Amino acid sequence: MYGPDFTFLGIPRCDIADPQSYKGADVVILGAPIDSGTSHRSGAKFGPQAIRGGDYLPHDGERPHLALRVDGLKELNVRDAGDLLMPGGDLVTSLQVLADATEKLSRAGIIPIVLGGDHSIASADVAGIAQHRGMGKISMVHFDAHADTGDSQFGALVGHGTPMRRLIDSGAVRGDRFLQLGLRGYWPEDATLNWMRDQGMRSYEMTEIHHRGMKAVLDESFATLTDQCDGVFLSVDIDVVDPGMAPGTGTPEPGGMTSRELLEAVRRICLELPIVGMDIVEVAPAYDSADITAILANRVVLEAISAIAKRKRGESYSPVRNLLDR
Repeated sequence: MYGPDFTFLGIPRCDIADPQSYKGADVVILGAPIDSGTSHRSGAKFGPQAIRGGDYLPHDGERPHLALRVDGLKELNVRDAGDLLMPGGDLVTSLQVLADATEKLSRAGIIPIVLGGDHSIASADVAGIAQHRGMGKISMVHFDAHADTGDSQFGALVGHGTPMRRLIDSGAVRGDRFLQLGLRGYWPEDATLNWMRDQGMRSYEMTEIHHRGMKAVLDESFATLTDQCDGVFLSVDIDVVDPGMAPGTGTPEPGGMTSRELLEAVRRICLELPIVGMDIVEVAPAYDSADITAILANRVVLEAISAIAKRKRGESYSPVRNLLDR
């Protein structure tokens, strides 16, 4: 919708309106280029194409993963549906377009990976999959500096500060099957935090992750995420990473994860949990420095695809084994 028309690292194209073009696909990447849900700096509508292009290697449709010893782009059938038509002046209509697209892909047995766009898109892409898999049958892993559980945003029910509340209020996702990682800063206020507590949400503030370690946090969370749920949706707001490593975003918050911490966590989640969908959001190229935010977001997508391919193989993986022995 914005910028030059090319696919994610050169993978084959498909057309969301033509089911034959993605028949047999395992993963379909699609762009959600909208940022009218932002509350501060806009520009995330240019994120999808920045993420697609954020790589220094040839865009040849292959990426062998050094540690996992798989090539997710070759071993899985991965297609790129391009950017959805999302009119910037109508957020509600745009989100419905996205919900319809992810429902269609889910019903075809495909994992949608959505390139945002601001985080308002999570209220739609998850809802679309829930329409297929069942309300309350999807658990959620949410990486973010912000809880995004506001009741409203400047009087509006939709925006990038409200999608998680909309998902829980609608019943698409259960609050007690909702995991948040990386929260920090100066919002939300007590009333919203109390609502989150009452829903049974588990939210790990960045300081807790620092002191306990990401491994311990994930260890205690995985059993809950798969209890009475058929699949897991992974939502990554790039501002979960410290702005020193990911400056290209609309609401930067100091004190975040390192890029390595995020990539390793995404790898483990997609290796060990049944992922049914994913989004990566809030990449705003106008505020980026040397493309480092777009490159990181690109690698988040690759890490997820590679781990999904490894999981499909049914092979084990240990991060402490000799690389050449894997």
